[in-house]
Amino acid sequence: MAMSATELETYIRQALPDAQIKIDDLAGDGDHYACSVISEAFKGLSRVKQHQLVYQALQGHMGGKLHALALQTSAP
Repeated sequence: MAMSATELETYIRQALPDAQIKIDDLAGDGDHYACSVISEAFKGLSRVKQHQLVYQALQGHMGGKLHALALQTSAP
């Protein structure tokens, strides 16, 4: 079962309520997304730590319901 873009955004927004989120379905299959997340929570964090926050928000669905995520993160 694939994850919808809406579901993906919901998981991220629950963890990062202030986030500006842009999601593109790369293959049209609900399994391969490009996602840009901008959040104050990322200030002062390395890119790795920023990505870890997003992966934690996905509650273990990465690699299961969500197969591939090209992720870009930044602070405003």
